[in-house]
Amino acid sequence: MSVLVVGSVALDDVETPAGRADGVLGGAASYFSVAASFFEKVRAVGVVGDDFPAEHLEFLASRGIDVSGIAAERGKTFRWGGVYSESLNERETRFTDLGVFEAFAPKLAPEHRCSEFVFLANIHPTLQLQILEQVESPRFVAMDTMNFWIEGTPAELERVLARVDALLINDEEARQLSGEHNLARAAVALRARGPASVIIKRGESGCLLFGPDQVFSAPAYPLEVVRDPTGAGDCFAGGFLGALAREGDLGPEAFRRAVIYGSVVASFCCERFSLDGLRDLSIQAIESRFDAFRSLTRF
Repeated sequence: MSVLVVGSVALDDVETPAGRADGVLGGAASYFSVAASFFEKVRAVGVVGDDFPAEHLEFLASRGIDVSGIAAERGKTFRWGGVYSESLNERETRFTDLGVFEAFAPKLAPEHRCSEFVFLANIHPTLQLQILEQVESPRFVAMDTMNFWIEGTPAELERVLARVDALLINDEEARQLSGEHNLARAAVALRARGPASVIIKRGESGCLLFGPDQVFSAPAYPLEVVRDPTGAGDCFAGGFLGALAREGDLGPEAFRRAVIYGSVVASFCCERFSLDGLRDLSIQAIESRFDAFRSLTRF
C-alpha cells in the first residue's frame, strides 16, 4: 500500500559528543521516507533549493522512494544547525534558515492524492490542512507537530487534530498541548480532540501508545553507542506507518508490532550521523533487532 509524507527536506549541521557533521541530509520527510521504505513504497513531497546536492536525491530514489514530489526552486535549501549536550537529552538550535521552505505550498500530483497512508510531518498546520483537502479517502492519516505551532497557531492545529487518526508527539509536547502533566491523562485529553490513537515518544525511555482498545508501553532499544539522535522521531514515524501499510491491518496487535518496528528503525538511525545508519541497513537486520525487542520485553 502507498505511503505519502509531506514535510521538510533539509541540510543539517549537527554537533554531538561523538563529533560533527556539516551539510548532511536532514529534514522530517527525508528521515520518514527512508525509514518507511524498508516496508512499503513511499511518496515524498517537499521542496529544496538549487544548492541541494544531487547525490541526496539519488540516495532517496535508490531506496525506491518516489521523489517526483520534491520540487526544486531557485534559492537556498532549508538548513538547520544544532548542538547536543553531553547526555544527548538536550539540544540547542544554533540557526534555522528556512530558504525556499518558507514559501512551501504543497500541491499533490494526481498519483499522490490516492495514497492510502498519509503522514503530515512537522509543518504549519495550515499546510497540513491543505494536504488533507487534496488526498482522496486515505485509510489512515497520522500527524506530527511541535511547540512552535502549539503556541502560535492553536486554532489551525485543532482543525488538523479533528481530522487525523493518530498523533505522534514527544512527552513535552503532549503535556503542553493537553495542559496535563500526567501522560495518561494527557492522552485522554488529546484523543478527545480527534485522533483515535496517540503515541507519545519519550526518547531513551521508549514510547507509549494510547488507542481505542489498548495502552501499550515500548522501551527504547539499549544502544552502546549513540552518535546522533537527530531524526529519530521521524524514523520512528516512518517505521510505524510503513509497517502498518505493509500489513494492511489497523487492529491493536498490528499497532503494537508497528510501534516496535518504529523503535527498531529509530535505534539504527541514532547509531550514526544523519541517515548513514540506514544507508546499508537490511530488512534482515531490522527483523533481527525486532526479535531482540521481543526478548527484551518477555518475562
